[in-house]
Amino acid sequence: MAFDLELLPKIIWLIFIVAWGIIRYRPNIKSRKVAIATVSRTLKERFSMIISATGLGYIPLVWIFTDWLDGYNYTQNTMLIIIGTGLLIVSLRLFRSTHKALGKMWSHSLDLREDHKLVTSGIYEKVRHPMYTAFWVWALGAFFLLPNWVAGVSGLVGFGTLFFLRVGQEEAMMKAEFGEEYEAYMKRTKKVFPNIY
Repeated sequence: MAFDLELLPKIIWLIFIVAWGIIRYRPNIKSRKVAIATVSRTLKERFSMIISATGLGYIPLVWIFTDWLDGYNYTQNTMLIIIGTGLLIVSLRLFRSTHKALGKMWSHSLDLREDHKLVTSGIYEKVRHPMYTAFWVWALGAFFLLPNWVAGVSGLVGFGTLFFLRVGQEEAMMKAEFGEEYEAYMKRTKKVFPNIY
C-alpha cells in the first residue's frame, strides 16, 4: 500500500501540533500557580506573538483544511517528508527538555516569576534560548514537510519576526534581573545554536 503523499504531510503536521499541545499543557498549569513578578507584555510583544502564531499555526491550518492556498502547492516527495518529520521530532524533544528544565519558571510571554531562578544547566548549558531553538527547528521542519510555498515558509517568517523583535528585549530583562550572573552566562553561551549563534 502506497502512502498518499498529499495527505501524509497534513496528518504528520496535525499529530505534531497535538503532541506540542500535550507537552505544553502541564508546564502551563504548573507555572500559573507561581505569581508573576515582572511583566513585559508590550504592544510589540503582542504583535510578534500574533505574527508567530499565524505563521507557525494558522496559515498551515488554512492550507490543511481549505483549498485557498492550493495555487502555491508543489509536488511533495518522500525525502522531504522524512526530513520535515525528523526536524519536527527534534523540535518536540527540545520543547520537552526546555519545559522540564524551566519547571515553574516557564512562561509563554516575557514574564519573570516570583523568586525566579536563572536556569543555566542541562539544555541551558550551551544556549540561552533553547525554546527558540525548538521553534526554529519547528519552522524549518514545516518548510520541508508542507509542500506549499505559503504554508511552508510562513513559520520561518512568523517565528523569525517574533525572534528578532523579542530576543533583545528578553535578554535586557534578564540582565536587569540577574545582573552580572546573566552577563557571565551570556559570555559562555550562544543565543540559539551551540557554537554558532
